[in-house]
Amino acid sequence: MSKMNAFYAQSGGVTAVINATACGVIETARKHPNKIANVYAGRNGIIGALTEDMIDTNRESAKVIAGLRHTPGGAFGSARYKLKSFEENRAEYERLIEVFKAHNIGYFFYNGGNDSMDTAHKVSQISRNLGFPVTCLGIPKTVDNDLPVTDNCPGFGSVAKYVAVSTKEAALDVLSMAKTSTKVFVLEVMGRHAGWIAAAGGLAGSGADGEPPHIILFPEIPFRKQAFLKRVRECVKKHDYCVIVVSEGASYANGRFLAEAGTVDAFGHAQLGGVAPVVAQMVRDNLGLKYHYAVADYLQRSARHIASATDVKQAYAVGQAAVRMALAGESAVMPVIKRVSDKPYRWKIEKAPLSRVANKEKMLPRRYISKDGFSITAAGRRYLEPLIRGEDYPPYINGLPNYVTLKSVPVSKRLNSNFVV
Repeated sequence: MSKMNAFYAQSGGVTAVINATACGVIETARKHPNKIANVYAGRNGIIGALTEDMIDTNRESAKVIAGLRHTPGGAFGSARYKLKSFEENRAEYERLIEVFKAHNIGYFFYNGGNDSMDTAHKVSQISRNLGFPVTCLGIPKTVDNDLPVTDNCPGFGSVAKYVAVSTKEAALDVLSMAKTSTKVFVLEVMGRHAGWIAAAGGLAGSGADGEPPHIILFPEIPFRKQAFLKRVRECVKKHDYCVIVVSEGASYANGRFLAEAGTVDAFGHAQLGGVAPVVAQMVRDNLGLKYHYAVADYLQRSARHIASATDVKQAYAVGQAAVRMALAGESAVMPVIKRVSDKPYRWKIEKAPLSRVANKEKMLPRRYISKDGFSITAAGRRYLEPLIRGEDYPPYINGLPNYVTLKSVPVSKRLNSNFVV
């Protein structure tokens, strides 16, 4: 392929390190000016391509692009927008290729999760059929850590570190008041179907008896109310307090979420409405214990100040690898992280076909969950521990992180027609 432009977009919920991946993509592309003329970033993900609303990253200085590595959020804007099948909405694909053709875009880098890999896979196939082949690379990103093939997903290590640290610190707070006040603390974390983030809470302690968290509620283990209440009662009796980490996707044996809100998001997923207060109130109503709860929500995925150094390195590496793979002629693939060893922790980047990743979820293995379903095993701990290691603090000014702000200069439009999404 001759010298062309590249299109990069961020999709779905952002992470503390998704911009590190953007940095990896842009910095690597800039090293190959004879093959990639420019990287255009979609404003608000794939919507930026459909509406011809793109950001000219060439207008950003090398210093600002480098600063993306330590800046959280989605620098170019993200969106939960899923392209339907070609048969359902041919117009979207035709519009996408029309924009790519108008701007001489021959490379498409889509940074996201399960649904995003499906989109990248579809575009790689359909662009050929529409007469303008585009080299398409998926780049893994999800705090949920539920993409298959890859050992772990960029974004997860940092949220895991945040949850482990928060659990450890909150537990010390509750312990100090346990004799006279709060007996139960509940921390709600993300994870609709996969309990990877909840499992990370288990790193707050060594796994010894009495160390918090005392209970973890995983999506993979059906919630049993009486068994749960019995465990809380026993824990408080023995240790004076009980710390619980609960995944937002905790559900009953019939599949009903403990906190289903009755609505759906843009991808058709059930909207979850806060499981921590549900669990806490259950404890109060049945055991009469004083409680406090916290919902980590966006804090867990935006906490760049406490990011895992391993996570930052891997996030940059997959962005860098995606560009290198594209320039080597690879398409319809995703860079994946392969664990070489646990001790010492070593990893490398390989590739996997998008067809093996798209629309598939990787659940927390049962061997990582204790027999009683309330904690993690030694195997789970061995898997998780290396992913939260190392500190990669952002620069600070006047006591606060100094995050970069882009100029976000728009790419001039070349098409007259407007496209409504």
